Amino acid sequence: MPGIRDRVRAEFVAEITEVARRHLAERGAAGLSVRAITRELGMAPSAVYRYFPNRDALLTALIIAAYEGVGDAAGEAESAIDRDDLAGRWTAVFRAVRAWALEHPHEYALIYGSPVPGYAAPRDTTEPATRVVVLLARIAFDAQQGPGLTPANLPPTPEELRADVETRIADMLAEAPPDRAEILTGIPPETAIGVIEAWTTLFGTVSFELFGHYNKVIDAREAHLDHLARSTAHGVGIPGT
Repeated sequence: MPGIRDRVRAEFVAEITEVARRHLAERGAAGLSVRAITRELGMAPSAVYRYFPNRDALLTALIIAAYEGVGDAAGEAESAIDRDDLAGRWTAVFRAVRAWALEHPHEYALIYGSPVPGYAAPRDTTEPATRVVVLLARIAFDAQQGPGLTPANLPPTPEELRADVETRIADMLAEAPPDRAEILTGIPPETAIGVIEAWTTLFGTVSFELFGHYNKVIDAREAHLDHLARSTAHGVGIPGT
């Protein structure tokens, strides 16, 4: 159980990040300022700098929180579906990502919008950034354990792309916890490529909707996302799509 000092620290950091989220919505990531936040809180800058020594540290905290937020939403939605309903689990991830993005547009824009000038994301952001794609890979892995589909009419995988994926999998295995290692070693490169394509399709579609690129193009956006969920699930051999 955390002590009083830890609880006070957690409450203080939560208060700072909550104000930072509001500033993010009002001013954008480029306009985020630790000094402006301390002024609003009525605190001395030195008190905040102990936890967030500069703007980049604060941005990193907000970025990690955003990745964790969309990852939590996707994970909770997927876990509520029967384990044998692979297509339902896959679609639940797609729907949850879209719902979270529509509810948190500024946080979504922070992680999937334009890069923040002068900011370079540290390694701390890598693991939370991959939570959704790992979740999709888990569902594809589960499909490999049963009588899945044989994806039809897919173009052959270019050798350089296959080699690229194999290299990335080897890199990830070097640091992967056991549950991720099981997935990484349990799906072939072709399936891994299909998962990556589904991941980019999902976030590309949500970004197009959120940033206004579907205006006067597609109005039935929820139905469109469900259609893309079914087609990408078919592409990785998930039955029931």
